[in-house]
Amino acid sequence: MRRGVAPAVVSLAGLLVVTGVVVGLVGTDRVPFLGGSDTCTATVGARSVTVSLEQAENAALISAVAVQRGLPARAASIALATAYQESDLRNIEHGDRDSLGLFQQRPSQGWGEPDQVLDPTYATNAFYDALVDVDGYRDLEITVAAQAVQRSGFPDAYADHEDDARVLASALTGQSRAAFACDLSRSPDEASPALTRSGLTERADAVRRDVREVFGDVPFGGFAPGGVSTGHIEGSAHYEGRAVDVFFRPVNDANKTRGWAVAQYLVAHADRLDVRTVIFDDRIWVAGRDGDGWRDYDAPDRAGDRAILEHRDHVHVDVHA
Repeated sequence: MRRGVAPAVVSLAGLLVVTGVVVGLVGTDRVPFLGGSDTCTATVGARSVTVSLEQAENAALISAVAVQRGLPARAASIALATAYQESDLRNIEHGDRDSLGLFQQRPSQGWGEPDQVLDPTYATNAFYDALVDVDGYRDLEITVAAQAVQRSGFPDAYADHEDDARVLASALTGQSRAAFACDLSRSPDEASPALTRSGLTERADAVRRDVREVFGDVPFGGFAPGGVSTGHIEGSAHYEGRAVDVFFRPVNDANKTRGWAVAQYLVAHADRLDVRTVIFDDRIWVAGRDGDGWRDYDAPDRAGDRAILEHRDHVHVDVHA
């Protein structure tokens, strides 16, 4: 029988995401959240949770790792409650040993000093490795499960974040659909329209690599070496190499849940990845729409498979030019 384990090798506090083949650092230098624009909101039932962009990115990554591992939303709720308590879902460079846990280096690859670059999901996986070794963690109170991993000096404090963690986990694991949206004001600078070897612009290819790094070997489409010139509606970002499709076939409840996890992850990271549009399951989110959130998608009125035209079998994501 499994037993409660010792503290995780690395905690979920101060979540550090450093570039490897992926993109970007989840913003350690962002202004502390004071409300107003550039925020994200998760709404599940009658409860809403509003977070800063940095908090949104960290929460989305924690939830995405749970999805990639096939863990239940409950695991993400426990991890998010822990991260809330230890660092308020922000990167921190101060605090006690547990609060600095995620800044530890990866194990050495067998030569020289330990790596200086963290895998973006390494620390989160370490937390989940410890969590799944807690006997019956799915049925434990969040406070009890979090304490079994973290061994905090203030175990009851996790309960303060339980309700918000549940809302974020439900939205960001795709259990609640079209439930997470960000209100962004920043317009990124223009980027080079040149295509990479994949047939995507640098920005679009960064999105593709980021999704693959976080969610695993998911099927992509909508691009090809040298670019594409047919198969999409007139004026499509696909023709400029600015769009990627992530497929979830066949259309069923399980694939919709996973698709919504990816779609809402992309919204959470839209500022970092320069995402302009996300479409899935006949809903659309567009950056800079003054808080419109997810809206009904007006599918093109043309011949073809309605599931494809309404984006029910794939997440479309395009980036700013």
